[in-house]
Amino acid sequence: MTALLVALGAAVGAPLRYAVNHWMRERWGATPTAGTLAVNVIGSLVLGVVVGAGVDGSRLALVGTGFCGSLTTFSTLALELQDAFGDERPRDAVVNVLLHLLLGVGAAWLGWALTS
Repeated sequence: MTALLVALGAAVGAPLRYAVNHWMRERWGATPTAGTLAVNVIGSLVLGVVVGAGVDGSRLALVGTGFCGSLTTFSTLALELQDAFGDERPRDAVVNVLLHLLLGVGAAWLGWALTS
């Protein structure tokens, strides 16, 4: 049953990741890197809310593991960093990592603080 809940959450999170990235590019001309940052920060905030609220068991599998796990993306971030280093833009890569860490951890903390 838990695996099904994770899959159901992922079935919502993964398309939402694509939609947010696509919408940001179409609406604001944002780079794919900005879309990755947006979904990672949003996912961190949601996970902070879920954990801070004390959600566990089946609901945590659905929302925390399934939805947040598929909404956020470490693999895309890693690819973007590799591209930046390969294109000899190490400064862009470092800024990207710092933004992900600061905003992601900050969003998770904020979500947790609001609900705990």
